[in-house]
Amino acid sequence: MSEIPELINDLALILVVAGIVTLIFKRLKQPLVLGYIVAGFLVSPNMPYTASVVDHASVHLWADIGVMFLLFSLGLDFSFKKILKMGASPIISTCTIIFFMSMLGVLVGQAFHWSKMDCIFLGGMLAMSSTTIIYKAFDDLGLRQQQFAGMVMSVLILEDILAIVMMVMLSAVASGNDLEGGQMIEAIMKIAFFLILWLVVGIFAIPLFLRRVRSLINNEVLLVVSLGLCCAMAVFSTKVGFSSAFGAFIMGSILAETVEAERIEKLVEPVKNLFGAIFFVSVGMLVDPKILVDYALPILLLVLTILVGQAVFGTISFMLGGESLKSAMRCGFSMAQIGEFSFIIASLGLSLGVISDFLYPVVVAVSVTTTFLTPYMIRLATPAYNRLERHLPKKLILSLNHLSMSHEHTQQQSNWKRLLTQMTINTIVYSILSSAAIALMFTFALPFMHTLLPGQELRPYANAITGILTIIIIAPFLRAMVMKKNKSEEFKALWAESNRNRLPLLFTILVRVIIAVAFIFYVCNYLTHFASALLICFGIVVVVGIVFSRWIKHRSITLERLFIQNLRSREIEAQVHGKKRPLYEGRLLDRDVHIADFEVPADSLWMGQSLKQLNLGQKYGVLISSIMRGGRRVNIPDGDYVVFPYDVLQAIGSDAQFTTFRDALEKERFGEDPDVEMREMKLRQLVIGSDSPFIGKTLIESGIRDLYSCMVVGLEEGKESLSAFRPNRRFQEGDIIWVVGELEALDALMKA
Repeated sequence: MSEIPELINDLALILVVAGIVTLIFKRLKQPLVLGYIVAGFLVSPNMPYTASVVDHASVHLWADIGVMFLLFSLGLDFSFKKILKMGASPIISTCTIIFFMSMLGVLVGQAFHWSKMDCIFLGGMLAMSSTTIIYKAFDDLGLRQQQFAGMVMSVLILEDILAIVMMVMLSAVASGNDLEGGQMIEAIMKIAFFLILWLVVGIFAIPLFLRRVRSLINNEVLLVVSLGLCCAMAVFSTKVGFSSAFGAFIMGSILAETVEAERIEKLVEPVKNLFGAIFFVSVGMLVDPKILVDYALPILLLVLTILVGQAVFGTISFMLGGESLKSAMRCGFSMAQIGEFSFIIASLGLSLGVISDFLYPVVVAVSVTTTFLTPYMIRLATPAYNRLERHLPKKLILSLNHLSMSHEHTQQQSNWKRLLTQMTINTIVYSILSSAAIALMFTFALPFMHTLLPGQELRPYANAITGILTIIIIAPFLRAMVMKKNKSEEFKALWAESNRNRLPLLFTILVRVIIAVAFIFYVCNYLTHFASALLICFGIVVVVGIVFSRWIKHRSITLERLFIQNLRSREIEAQVHGKKRPLYEGRLLDRDVHIADFEVPADSLWMGQSLKQLNLGQKYGVLISSIMRGGRRVNIPDGDYVVFPYDVLQAIGSDAQFTTFRDALEKERFGEDPDVEMREMKLRQLVIGSDSPFIGKTLIESGIRDLYSCMVVGLEEGKESLSAFRPNRRFQEGDIIWVVGELEALDALMKA
């Protein structure tokens, strides 16, 4: 009999122990992530009293796959359009928090005389709060619908994105082992180049592909295709010098813009949960009790640094983002912990061999401690504000609130600012697309043409054919770069506003023409040996031809419209199925009034009642603006609209009103049936005797259903099957009927 591979034994041990520990943590209402870490500690060689994992290399390989799928799922839940719509407030808060917490981490590391790379990676770890833990804490405390919670979640999303960028930059720093400015700028430019290229090409190509094969895809095929795309992008990402996790995140963010995003997210979730559990177990396997004892003082100091640092600098950061003092304190106190990305950054440091072995278990211990303290920190925010309010001068608090809340969320940008911003973005995007197309043609098409037309005498022809094809491919991009926004409302308004604007406007066109000519010049210069003057003249002629070509204009517009359609496909699908939130959200005049969704429980006492009967506005002060049912939205429902189980009520109100409303929705329920064992249905035979009260009555007149809660299922007439009992038939002596009902109801019927 063949032996089971060590990996199977290890997986069995990991999953069984993780299952038992997480059940205990679920019972204790603690985050499952902590359960996985504890399970990893129990199956590690550092725990001598339990069975240990043998094949460490394979487990860590699976853990790396877990990181990849975790970031793929994060990308599926992420949307670049959401980030753009957030405005500047979350961006300001996020960047400020990351800066302050990173500096605190570096300073603490230096205080203990740790190495430079330990200090840098520690700063990155301390800057990342845990999205999973905070979301769970908000859910458990009933704060998820509160306005400040929405701000915290926006900052957490941005932190996760910046964590991806931070991982790439830390890899670049670790490889060079220095912090030269030129290297950092090069790394940032490389990230930006590939990020824009992958997103633009991916959003153009992948939704188009999924749309074409939509009729052929079931859940199984969609899962395989999605994970295949994830792994393909992860491989490609490593080929160009980034991590596989970065590529997985990018593919997830591309698929997030497709109609199939929610379906993919549900299909991938079990895979993510499995591999994610193995990753967090592998984190726990690195915890060494001896290191925790030896580094007890640094652990304690790091915990205090996170708690105090987030409470102070987090509050300041949210105030800089436009929150009032009270709201900023609630936000800052909520983020006082570290979690998943801290482990991932620590794993990156270990894999690169640039951080000390002790740092990983120290960070895990800090994360576990701060996670347990998270609910208490969230609850502490309001009492801390009340105490601060009593000790600070009222004028100072009013000044702080006025200073923070005076930021305008939607500032009216000038025409010049809007126009130049749009032109710059277009120029960068189309330059990246043109550069990528040229690189692909010179890398693959040019060698192929040299193979097809061998010999030195045929080389110019091969170069010329490649150059012409390259220019044809990049022509739509160059035309869009030069012509786009030249007929926009801002351009027309500035042109008509003053003669002084006309020369700068013409200069913006000239700059873009020069950039387009530079691309033509580069292609020609790479492939030929013409003089520079001739190349410039040829480039100008080609650009002029591109600008006035109707075919290229049509092609450019078609490509752009297809890209915009793919980019908005999920949004269009949401509008069609009534899932898109109203446009007026975020524009409510009262800052304390916002929108939240509440699902009606299956056992709610509200079901079957109309909005008029529930009178929610008078009782709780909330207004029901929409009701979602079965993928459809009913906007502005009238008072006669009846509420059903699983309806999603979209309400408008304040945090205090939402708290009262949610408590009522949760409390006004049927609850568990204490007599569930008595609800079993029985089938009985009933013979109508001479003294039966049912003789001469119809089924309705007998009251068998209304008075006795039983149902006649048939009449026995000596046939092979029962006959239906007609409603107008009257009971006669000797009738044999079969009745269904609960035991007590049947007993009462038999005694009648």
